[in-house]
Amino acid sequence: MDTLETILGHTFRNPALLQLALTHGSVGYEAQRAQADNQRLEFLGDAVLQLTLSHLLFQRLPQADEGVLTKARAQLVSTKALARIARRIGLGSHLRMGRGEEANGGRNRDSTLADALEAIAGAVHLDAGNDAAQRFATHLFAEDLAALHHGPLDINPKGQLQEMIQSVGTAPPLYEIIAEDGPDHAKNFLATVSWQGTLLGRGSGRSKKDAEVQAAQAALDQPTLHELLRTTREQVGEQTRPG
Repeated sequence: MDTLETILGHTFRNPALLQLALTHGSVGYEAQRAQADNQRLEFLGDAVLQLTLSHLLFQRLPQADEGVLTKARAQLVSTKALARIARRIGLGSHLRMGRGEEANGGRNRDSTLADALEAIAGAVHLDAGNDAAQRFATHLFAEDLAALHHGPLDINPKGQLQEMIQSVGTAPPLYEIIAEDGPDHAKNFLATVSWQGTLLGRGSGRSKKDAEVQAAQAALDQPTLHELLRTTREQVGEQTRPG
């Protein structure tokens, strides 16, 4: 654990928190006994990263408006971005997981790596508080934060939403134009986006595409989306574990 702590930039006062953050749910499942895993820490870590990265972006992009800051944060905490950081630090090799999960590629799965990184953020927060969590985020996201100054943000709400949903391997989001008004030269469209029968967001725009983009952004800002993703990920995990 000393090597991992060096990479993370945080030495745990309570090493058991780091052990817990690295423990995948498949450990208890395969052992057929109660086993604490990293899901609760993942829940906390998601909020910790949202807050710490919001603070960092607020400081580092002083001219950016709310929309740009929101989109930059969504880019930083996407499953793909978190998994990329996890691979950069070799996090997969430190995870504790069942043999079946490992055999199915669990150590290199985007969702597993992203969840573990969020869990570690939660563990750092519990171990040493807000300042330590801020230092942790500054250290791990340094490369990604620096990249924001070297080119335009990859702002694509529809793509981000698609990526998040594909990370749990389910059907894509469904867009629908539900209303339009105004003269032909100045139409305004109202779009919705839903997933698994749940309405995630609404958006309006001067074109159908713009309305769908706004609906996707509204969905990304919704806590409902993250809860659905978490629940679906758990269900998919249960189905893929060996019986």
